[in-house]
Amino acid sequence: MAIYELANDTLIKVETTSFEAEKLRERQDIQRLLRANIQAISPDTLVIAEEYGHFVESNRRIDLLGIDKSANLVVIELKRDDDGGHMELQAIRYAAMVANLTWEHAIHAYKEFLSRTEQDLDAESVLLDFLGWDTPQEDDFGKESRIVLAARNFSKEITTSVLWLNDMGLDIRCVRLNPLRLDERLLLNVEQIIPLPEAMDYQIEVRHKKREERAARNDGKDRSRLNLYVNGTLYQQGFRKSDIGLYTVQALQTHQLIDDTVFNYLRHNKTCSFQLLKQLHEITGTADKYRKYRSEREPEFFYQDVGYYVARNWDINNTNRFIIEIQQRFPELRFEWD
Repeated sequence: MAIYELANDTLIKVETTSFEAEKLRERQDIQRLLRANIQAISPDTLVIAEEYGHFVESNRRIDLLGIDKSANLVVIELKRDDDGGHMELQAIRYAAMVANLTWEHAIHAYKEFLSRTEQDLDAESVLLDFLGWDTPQEDDFGKESRIVLAARNFSKEITTSVLWLNDMGLDIRCVRLNPLRLDERLLLNVEQIIPLPEAMDYQIEVRHKKREERAARNDGKDRSRLNLYVNGTLYQQGFRKSDIGLYTVQALQTHQLIDDTVFNYLRHNKTCSFQLLKQLHEITGTADKYRKYRSEREPEFFYQDVGYYVARNWDINNTNRFIIEIQQRFPELRFEWD
């Protein structure tokens, strides 16, 4: 579809151009501009490194490395050509290489980035403020990785591969960068083409459901029900994994095991990819649309006279991670699959 300027009595077509024709270089121009304006292709993202290459026995470098508001790592790859080359495979390699990036590694990388870009800021303070954390939460950092591919265009091979990889549980976004010229002005049309923005929430929900179904099939047994014991006594029997957060919090509260430290731990726990405890006004977007919290009811948990709702986004994998973590932290509690 063409883009037009609305004039008084006519439409003036905005002509398509190319980065090559405009003599814009990939790293020195496009990457530099997007580095400083990353929201254009990846909203709610903070760039913490450029040309990141701290990999053992590898000379590969990530164009831009960021984190999002959920403390996920964001690998951003850029191309100025018309087919994207093999950037999806390249980005997957990079995502695998940074999968074990720790909080301390991120701080070190961000310090280097701030120094190189001549920004007089404290790396850790900026990261904490961006994530909304009072103190570092190493266990919640970098649990998942996302990939953003930005290019002049994408070949059918890339789009087909990305659609399949997303269906298998990865989170890859393709953003088309289309330079345009209107008289002496150079414009940039930025379009997210995969997943389509209007279908993104739905596709994410479908992907999560398929991932859970595959995990259940691969596990070889029905793990849909749980029992919870406190000090060896049955507290709750035969509940669904979607209620594991609720009964855990209630059991801890009933047995007076929650103080300020424990509450802060529970409040910010994101094992299920959503914050475990939220107030009503904090539940927005996808979480509300797909009932990740029982926000239509009265609050399920109160602490210091403030009501909270408990996240319900549990699949087999994150349920098992949560069980291990809770049993290690609270030896009074024990779970078993029914």
